[in-house]
Amino acid sequence: MASVSDLALDLSKEFPRSPRALLGGYVHAGRMLDKCRAVVAGTAGEYHYNCPLDGFFFEFTGIDHEAFKDYVATGADDDAVGAWINEHSKVGTREEVVQWNNKMRDMRISEMPVPLQMFLEGYIPQFIPADRQVRVWFDVYDIEEGRQ
Repeated sequence: MASVSDLALDLSKEFPRSPRALLGGYVHAGRMLDKCRAVVAGTAGEYHYNCPLDGFFFEFTGIDHEAFKDYVATGADDDAVGAWINEHSKVGTREEVVQWNNKMRDMRISEMPVPLQMFLEGYIPQFIPADRQVRVWFDVYDIEEGRQ
């Protein structure tokens, strides 16, 4: 097994994965893993692990964010982390995962909790070019990080 430092991105120099990327069958799990590894390795830059988007994942799966971080710190690769997520998730069926994935992919700002709407009210004009339109929450990340 590699060390977490060998696997961690330097998020001060590169971006984590898109929240649309799947890991273990879940949207956002790959991005969350990239941020977690970077936090453990001390290369997170301005990125935060256990942010509100991560919280949606942890709430849905019932996985404890500290237990996830502890496992990631072992140096587990993407496949092992994906398997660990599926072993520890409380989600009962693949259909529930697909439904949640689609809910997350399609979540509009107006459907988010009010504190997140308030945060994004200032964040979007500050970090998203005025000629770009944010249709769903994941667009904020993909536009800001140059994937859209």
